[in-house]
Amino acid sequence: MEIAQPQSTPAFASGQTTETPETVISSDFETFLKMLTVQMENQDPLNPTNSAEYAMQLATFSGVEQQVLTNDLLEAMMVQMGTTGMAQMASWVGRDARAAVPAQFNGDPITIAPNPAAIADRVELVVTDADGAEVQRLELPSSAQAYEWSGLAEDGSPLPHGQYRFNLVSYSGDEVLIDEPAEIYARVTEVRAEGGETILILEGGSGVLANQVSALRE
Repeated sequence: MEIAQPQSTPAFASGQTTETPETVISSDFETFLKMLTVQMENQDPLNPTNSAEYAMQLATFSGVEQQVLTNDLLEAMMVQMGTTGMAQMASWVGRDARAAVPAQFNGDPITIAPNPAAIADRVELVVTDADGAEVQRLELPSSAQAYEWSGLAEDGSPLPHGQYRFNLVSYSGDEVLIDEPAEIYARVTEVRAEGGETILILEGGSGVLANQVSALRE
């Protein structure tokens, strides 16, 4: 009489089976010990494997095991640190952060925080749109005094709403000393933790690392 064999359910069928690194390491270690046992049982009695080689294999596997566990611990610590930083910076939401990022123009003036070269005798603010096309070039004082960009064209008409980038160009005579993104103030709308880093999402969707923010204001 034929006896029906019980049907085994694949582990993935239930969708509930999860393997932790510790489980995988434990399983691999058991497999390693079985292989080592088979190797010992089938060695040449007249030319047995040196016991130092077995010790070396065990030490190597143990080292790999410890490295995997250490990496997992470091990853968990990075996530925890990122979450802690995010919680501490939750109060930044709704405030204006200063950073070298694009600005979202919606009709309201945008505060530029210039930082020209100390020996510059002429400073220009170059404004480009989201496509990288230059839409305006303005001369600014050779100082770090904040500048309110109104978003008005030369004829006084407002520029289209959208995202704009600002570059500050410092000159000495006709020589360009520095050409770099200018810092602007933008409202913080969200704080995120990604890859162990705390990221601020600004009005308009731009993101900036928290450690790249140079100032904060109400």
